[in-house]
Amino acid sequence: MPIAANADQFKQSFREEAREILVDLEAALLELNTDRSDAELVGRVFRALHTIKGSGSMFGFEKLAAFTHNLENAYDEVRNGRLEVSSELIDLTLASLDQIRDLLEEREGGADAAVCDDLLTRLRALAGRSEIKPAEDHTAGASSSRATPRAAAGGDRIRPWAIRFQPGADLLMNGANPLLLFAELRELGGLAVKASMDLLPPLRELEPERCYVTWEMVLATAAGRDAIRDVFIFVEDSCELAIDPIAEADDGSAAEAADAAALALKDPRAATGGRRTYDKPDSASSLRVPAAKLDQFVDLVGELVTVQARLAELAARRDDPEVAQVSEEIERLTSSLRENSMNIRMLPIRATFEKFRRLVHDLARDLGKDVELTIDGADTELDKTVIDQLGDPLMHLIRNSMDHGIETRERRIACGKAGQAKIHLSARHSGASVLIAVSDDGGGIDAEAVRQRAIEKGLVSPDAQLSEAEAFALIFQPGFSTAKQVTDVSGRGVGMDVVRQRVESLRGSIDVASQPRSGTSITLRLPLTLAIIDGLLVAVGEACFVLPLATTLECIELSGEDIADANGKHVVHVRGQIVPYIRLREHFGIYGERPEIEQIMVVETGEGHFGFVVDRVLGDCQTVIKSLGRVYRHVQAVSGATILGDGRVALILDPERLVQDAIKASDPGPGPRGYPPASADDLRPRMGVRARG
Repeated sequence: MPIAANADQFKQSFREEAREILVDLEAALLELNTDRSDAELVGRVFRALHTIKGSGSMFGFEKLAAFTHNLENAYDEVRNGRLEVSSELIDLTLASLDQIRDLLEEREGGADAAVCDDLLTRLRALAGRSEIKPAEDHTAGASSSRATPRAAAGGDRIRPWAIRFQPGADLLMNGANPLLLFAELRELGGLAVKASMDLLPPLRELEPERCYVTWEMVLATAAGRDAIRDVFIFVEDSCELAIDPIAEADDGSAAEAADAAALALKDPRAATGGRRTYDKPDSASSLRVPAAKLDQFVDLVGELVTVQARLAELAARRDDPEVAQVSEEIERLTSSLRENSMNIRMLPIRATFEKFRRLVHDLARDLGKDVELTIDGADTELDKTVIDQLGDPLMHLIRNSMDHGIETRERRIACGKAGQAKIHLSARHSGASVLIAVSDDGGGIDAEAVRQRAIEKGLVSPDAQLSEAEAFALIFQPGFSTAKQVTDVSGRGVGMDVVRQRVESLRGSIDVASQPRSGTSITLRLPLTLAIIDGLLVAVGEACFVLPLATTLECIELSGEDIADANGKHVVHVRGQIVPYIRLREHFGIYGERPEIEQIMVVETGEGHFGFVVDRVLGDCQTVIKSLGRVYRHVQAVSGATILGDGRVALILDPERLVQDAIKASDPGPGPRGYPPASADDLRPRMGVRARG
């Protein structure tokens, strides 16, 4: 049972590594489609396929290895100049990667065998032969290094390498098969192998399931060190591996290489000048951890933050210097642990962005449009939980842009635009939020067309006077679409509704900017993290609230004189600037008398600077965000709750939502709930969507 469990564990590890390789492979293919003469990209594609094939075979993915072997052979033909890179080859390879993913996941029924056979048939036809010549397999022995057809065909110089492979004792229990590693090495050239049993323990200490063998090999090949290392990519972290060039004759001949190989097999140290360096297992710069374990770790840190707050509350009530000192030290350690745990969850958005290159490529082909995807800010980091939920919204935004926004090449040229359209994905930090934008240089959103469609669907009355902002907000309504006919890409009015729902579930907002004939930009404002934030604790009566510290600018006093100076309007002068404010007491219907001197927390929002009037400011705090549950899912102004040190519950406020609620509730006269007067131009559409012309 332990062996089977370990085998499953390492098969899963292979799947995760292979998924990453497939993402890189897909990106390399799309780059190659742009620059088809780039030999480095061809080599990158070939090495990725070779790694997936060899390692797949080693971990028991035989069908995957056999299918990938044919693709590898095709790109070997490209490397050797016998096959040209074409759009058809790229498309066939991309379609094949989809089948590899199915084979990798071992889904019910696996990949469609008929589809796989059809892809291979078309691949062979593209090469102009009934069968693509496979890379020759080489038998063991130093003499085999005298003939390396694959390397010789490419005109590369054959050179010998000394390889020392000492696997970890758990190699066999992890599901790896060293014989398959040697078979993959033989595909690179002539291979000579010698096994050493020096590490074999006495019989009474021997464990049959462990590996005690060390292999010393000589490989004569035109491949470089990196290509050889790729063979060991899935076992490298648990082995000692040395790959050193062997001195050879000046002419670099294969015959001399073979002689050097034979000599090296007798004394590998002599062949490499007595120098030997190993890649130790502990030199790995990263460690793969299951997401579930990481989430559990962050949850525990969150509980620790809550307990620390209780300890701080207890220390404040007691006049005991020792308890206060311990509380301060634990607070320091907890703060450091919290920051480190959150940093572990922060990941760059690059992988999410890069996977959309394939989507744009496929949609451009299907729609007959010429589109280039550009990316900016791919190294911007945000919480893994947020990243995991971004895929669907971004996919729908890109599909909508490709189908509705981007014009055909002919129409663009007729309008005086460049024939090739651009879609731009960008990300950047803004305080405690990250801004992710999808922009295009297409035809823009026709506000009047949106209005007419809304009238047809009965969403607004025929005599309704919609602002541009309100018209743009309608595109996020369920079932709304301006498309005259439904296509495979869009037209059912589902995609943009999904975007709205997902962004709202992430406590984010949407900003729409569009210019006729110039393009559209849709920006998602999302929180950096959904777990723990730095907050500012305030009180209104007996109720406590938390405002995100990252968006809070300053705290100022509000006196009766200030209220009189504003003539009953809810505004205050802050260093020459008029700042509107919202009374949380009135907004939440909290009864009781106001203090003579109130506090205004000035925060930064997408609508500008706004103030929130509270009774008291209690201080800053580390806040563990707890969900309010499905019963309160429609309470948009509250993003969650937290437990204070004294056991009370404090609501975590969302300043963006509070301001939007105030704007929606305002009218040209004094607001019914005391909000600052607003003109019609200040009104914003519902659903947290803002718009710019």
